[in-house]
Amino acid sequence: MRSNEDVVREAYRLAEGDVLDGTGFRALFTEDGTFNDVPNAMTFRGDEIPHALAGLAGVFPDIHRELLEVHAIGDVVAVELRIQGTHLGAFPTPIGEIRPTGNRIDVPTADLWYLRDGKIERFNCYNAANVLLGQIGAVPDFAAAIEAAAGA
Repeated sequence: MRSNEDVVREAYRLAEGDVLDGTGFRALFTEDGTFNDVPNAMTFRGDEIPHALAGLAGVFPDIHRELLEVHAIGDVVAVELRIQGTHLGAFPTPIGEIRPTGNRIDVPTADLWYLRDGKIERFNCYNAANVLLGQIGAVPDFAAAIEAAAGA
């Protein structure tokens, strides 16, 4: 049986832009497994899990994850990494899409993987979404936020 670290490393390999195997990625999870995109408050369950990969790869087709530190402690694997890629696809937002900028991203991220019997039960991804947005040119509109708060 593969070690928990081997399972997680395989998950990263399958999520690379030049591989992108959503079916294989999904197969590494338990039947009721979850993928939690924590900064965006999104949870993908079961057969929805490959959609998380496809969505990010649609925006950054050359998506790569540079693993900086990998620590396996029992059934938990903690990873410090950088998500990298080029903004070549439309980035969806609640009020419309951000058109591709061609900008490179290099986003600090921490992932926690919880495994049971050699399968991923829960994957929590904590990426610095504010850094990603800044790198594609989507900076916060503080003036509008201040005006809205003043009118409340």
